Amino acid sequence: MSIRWTYAFVDRPAASFGLAHAFWTVVTDTRPSGFRGEQGEFVTLLPEGGADPCVKAQGVDSGSGGAHLDFSVDDAREFVRSALRLGAGVVAEHEGWAVLRSPAGQLFCAVPWHRESVRPPVVRGSRLDQVCVDVPPSLYDAEVVFWSGLLDGWESRPGSRPEFHVLAPPSGMPVRVLLQRLGEERPASAHLDLACADVDAARAWHEELGASLVARGAHWTVMRDPAGGVYCLTGRDPKTGGPADGS
Repeated sequence: MSIRWTYAFVDRPAASFGLAHAFWTVVTDTRPSGFRGEQGEFVTLLPEGGADPCVKAQGVDSGSGGAHLDFSVDDAREFVRSALRLGAGVVAEHEGWAVLRSPAGQLFCAVPWHRESVRPPVVRGSRLDQVCVDVPPSLYDAEVVFWSGLLDGWESRPGSRPEFHVLAPPSGMPVRVLLQRLGEERPASAHLDLACADVDAARAWHEELGASLVARGAHWTVMRDPAGGVYCLTGRDPKTGGPADGS
């Protein structure tokens, strides 16, 4: 089982899907592909210059959306079997791909690898490079064990704060995973993170594009996009995903 590529999925309510993909195409300096799905609910954000895509968007029929990960693999069936052995559940199986659920309830997908290999560049000092899975405290330790086992060959280590755990992929892979232990018991969810060389400058640009400020943290700023989805601008090196000071 080999994970060859990763996609961050922007999940937003169908009613605001147009606002979502319009905003995120600008933020990632991409253009939308043709729309796919029975209701045109899927779109891939295509970078220019020969880079391969690593962000997709989906209009969802229920709930407020959020984010999820797609793992592009050599053998989707074997990846599913490995995930099940580690405690995942199958939500839906399709021809060549599957939707799964982590032990804490976070959705993710196994999809075929289509030879993606070239990571998109940094855009105006920032890069969408992380999906953060927000986990209730009672399930956090088990979720760390699950993702660490599933993402074989990835670096699994504690984050900069005790409530974080980082899962960093091999060099060249575009999207990493951050697990965050919540301060309350509620269902698991996920949101997008951008690594920003200058969080304040990124915030100002995103507000020009229609996003709004939600809250400020120690090294991150919580934003809401025009479709109502929450995401974070984080003070990390957009080239490496690591701490901005290189430590």
